[in-house]
Amino acid sequence: MSGIRTVYVVDDDESFVTALSRLLRLNGLEVHPFTSAIRFLESLNSESRGCVLADLAMPHMSGFELQHRLARSPAPMPIIFLTGQGDIPGSVRAMRNGAVDFLEKRVPAEDLLHAIWIALERDAMEFSTRTRLSDIRARFARLSAREHEVLRHVVEGRMIKEIAAALGIHERTVKLHRTAITRKTGVQSAALLATLVQEAGVFAPLPEFHEMNVA
Repeated sequence: MSGIRTVYVVDDDESFVTALSRLLRLNGLEVHPFTSAIRFLESLNSESRGCVLADLAMPHMSGFELQHRLARSPAPMPIIFLTGQGDIPGSVRAMRNGAVDFLEKRVPAEDLLHAIWIALERDAMEFSTRTRLSDIRARFARLSAREHEVLRHVVEGRMIKEIAAALGIHERTVKLHRTAITRKTGVQSAALLATLVQEAGVFAPLPEFHEMNVA
């Protein structure tokens, strides 16, 4: 179970939000209630963690629109839909777009809590992945424009002599850039550099890494 136990409740029914928040707090969860999806989204930042319980039918912004915007927000937390107007097409759409679960508002408390634990675990894993990618991208961002050029050739499997010829510079200069790349990224292996470049999307379009001949 993740150490983060925060749940954001988003529903325009204030009495339902109050009752649900009370239930969740009794079960050891930290609750942030909102009766407006717009105000909820405005409250988020990159440090926001946890999961979201949201109604499907709300004024001004539907649950589906909230799900769409949340996924593109600074804090794309997992979402669970709680609705009194559930149907199979809606459930399929929600799950296809990444919802953890699609539950009726009268769902037994134990089923709701089970879905919340799953959502919080997903948040922990996804936050860890985002943090790792952010760190990788920050390391590559330290490289100069020329070092990026050399890096592209390195991850495509070219030797120092080939890189020098391609860029019209001396082999010694290529070696100096290669050393700077190692120092700034903390990675010596060309194979690992290629993996991290692909994972972080450093170049677009990316090289065909499966065809590389990495020394």
